[in-house]
Amino acid sequence: MKKSSLFDDYLRNYSVGDRWKLIANDTDDVSQVVVIPAYAEKDMLFPTLASLAKNPPSSLENSLIICVINNKNNSTAAVKENNWRTIEFLNALVGKKSLKTFEKEKELYKLLIDISDAKMKLGYVNASSKGYEIPLNAGGVGMARKIGMDTALRLLKNSSAQRNVIISLDADTLVQSNYLSAIKNYFAEKVKTAIVAYEHQMPVDYMEKAAICCYEIFLRYWVLGLKYAKSPWAFHSIGSTISVSTEAYLEVRGMNRRGAGEDFYFLNKLAKVGKIDYIKETRVYPSARQSTRVPFGTGKRIGRFLTGFCEEEYCLYDPQIFSILGNWLRLMKEMVMERENDILVKAEIINPGLRSFLEESKFPLVWYKIRRVAKDEKSLERHFHDWFDGFRTLKMINYFTRKVYPPINMFLALEKIFTMFGLTGLKFNTGEKIPSLVEQMKIMNYLRTIT
Repeated sequence: MKKSSLFDDYLRNYSVGDRWKLIANDTDDVSQVVVIPAYAEKDMLFPTLASLAKNPPSSLENSLIICVINNKNNSTAAVKENNWRTIEFLNALVGKKSLKTFEKEKELYKLLIDISDAKMKLGYVNASSKGYEIPLNAGGVGMARKIGMDTALRLLKNSSAQRNVIISLDADTLVQSNYLSAIKNYFAEKVKTAIVAYEHQMPVDYMEKAAICCYEIFLRYWVLGLKYAKSPWAFHSIGSTISVSTEAYLEVRGMNRRGAGEDFYFLNKLAKVGKIDYIKETRVYPSARQSTRVPFGTGKRIGRFLTGFCEEEYCLYDPQIFSILGNWLRLMKEMVMERENDILVKAEIINPGLRSFLEESKFPLVWYKIRRVAKDEKSLERHFHDWFDGFRTLKMINYFTRKVYPPINMFLALEKIFTMFGLTGLKFNTGEKIPSLVEQMKIMNYLRTIT
């Protein structure tokens, strides 16, 4: 199917439609669009926009920033008021109106001036006001991202650039001054999807710093474990780090509408149509604030840590699980042409729990059906990884955690996986159940260099 037909098919059958309109100051010559969902983010959004404004004019001139100001009809009055004020500020910037009205809000006023002076191409979508709210049954942040990304797709449909990119960012995430150019340069090489390197902002408060350090170690340990297993799903799943070509966005039928975990499921689909690349030439800096907006993720974990459950947070998956995962993936590579019962016998030798998990997951029936339709070894491998994807990998690891190997102390787990990898770049005292925060930050910074 030709590209124009793919666009039309997507916009007709899978997009959110054109109910939500883009209000922008300039959309000429745009080849990449940054989409920022904002839900009561008046205090966080403008520092983020100011950090984008520090990118050079040569990058700003071919980039459009779209803020999706969103809430639902049943959102609180405080959320709606916050969004109304956010739109007021954006309206002034987009409409190039005088900013003098906001002089009394000194810190914000300075940010607005910086954004205005940069002549950044800026726009917003109002998914907040009466009649334009996100429907109650339409998910959450995933829907807000989708509104913005589909808006970006419509805009880029007529772009003459060879490569057009949709970039996902969060309202509380700062960027470096080479952010836009690094992404543009990376996608010049026919990349389909890439994630940008990240480092959480470090709070001043001791306990908040400890909380985000603990959580970032958890995130990076997960990717390190998957890398040890040589899993194709060994990448970070953080919404503010994702960049995707318009072609890949169309291939997976766009962003999902989930209220949480939308980034994980989006990348899970994208990884099935092409490699997930890693842009290390720039950084994003997500906020470390606590939040109760979604049932899991950064905000939830930080909040849990700060409400007295911090010791429970210092646990990680047992590294033996990643060893079993690696053996399972190697087994399938070697036995990809074999029958399901023969594979189960070998899986049981790896670990009896592996056979149990596969049987509970209906692997015998799945593999029987796959063997009937797959034409060759390459096709079998592709079908296997489409089935045993990032979501099923997570289910397997959680299954082993519940049934066989419960979580262990974070620092013991790190010591073990470093040994399994043969990593010698960091020595730390594992005699302490919870080392000092200084020691923890050394570990976090080391993990930043290898994940």
